[in-house]
Amino acid sequence: MPLDLSVFQSLIGKRDAFPVAKLVGFWLADLRKGVAVFEMEAGPQHHNPMGTVHGGVYCDLADIAMGWAYYSTLEEGELFTALELKINFLRAVRTDKLTAEARLVKGGRNVGLVECDIKDSQGRLVARASSTLMTQRGDQGK
Repeated sequence: MPLDLSVFQSLIGKRDAFPVAKLVGFWLADLRKGVAVFEMEAGPQHHNPMGTVHGGVYCDLADIAMGWAYYSTLEEGELFTALELKINFLRAVRTDKLTAEARLVKGGRNVGLVECDIKDSQGRLVARASSTLMTQRGDQGK
């Protein structure tokens, strides 16, 4: 039986829905089967020593969006784990609203591929990421 997304969709717009969201400052903006959108206001608290958003923040934003996009396609009782994450940094940001839109590229019984584009408030591509994820069933996730 597919997951009931309404429980997760109830978190849309909540800025402290779970610990890492509160820590980094992102929130769920949209969730549909195979698609997840997260947003955040990037600012000085996210800067590296050069005064731009640290690459790890982009990774975290992409990772959460890709994970939720993949999770939204699973069956009840299934979990997942990331096997690999790759990201390309394409534009430096100092302060701006960032939007990460992740979409399932290829799902499978055991392994899937998800991609994510992170854009600034003007719609410019800031980073592109991809992740290979593995579905876990039963005791695999423990």
